[in-house]
Amino acid sequence: MRNAALTLGIIAGVFGMLVGFFGFGYTELARHVSGIEDAFGMFDDPDLVRVVSILSPMLAIAGGAMAKSRALWGGILLLISAFGMYSAFGFNVFTMFPICFAGLGGVLALAAGQPDEPKSHFGKTP
Repeated sequence: MRNAALTLGIIAGVFGMLVGFFGFGYTELARHVSGIEDAFGMFDDPDLVRVVSILSPMLAIAGGAMAKSRALWGGILLLISAFGMYSAFGFNVFTMFPICFAGLGGVLALAAGQPDEPKSHFGKTP
């Protein structure tokens, strides 16, 4: 379960970075070009979007990296990342994978009571 949390956290962080690039970039573009905000609108809280665009992918990658050695802390970071992305961007077609991957990785990391045990799939124990 820790390996799955590691993988899901890193994937969530990478996809979250893509969402974050566009979220941060859009808020900056709308701030400097007034016609953009008038034509396409603006987020309810642009400052929250800017902060979450940077922190949530970072927390997802850090949580995934910590999931093997410190599953509790890694799981907490992954869940904070998922909550941050949801609160800033909502749940839509662009954010569903980073939110779900970070959330599932966080739950798996928290559920991992013991480290993964090496088991052979072909009958011999290493």
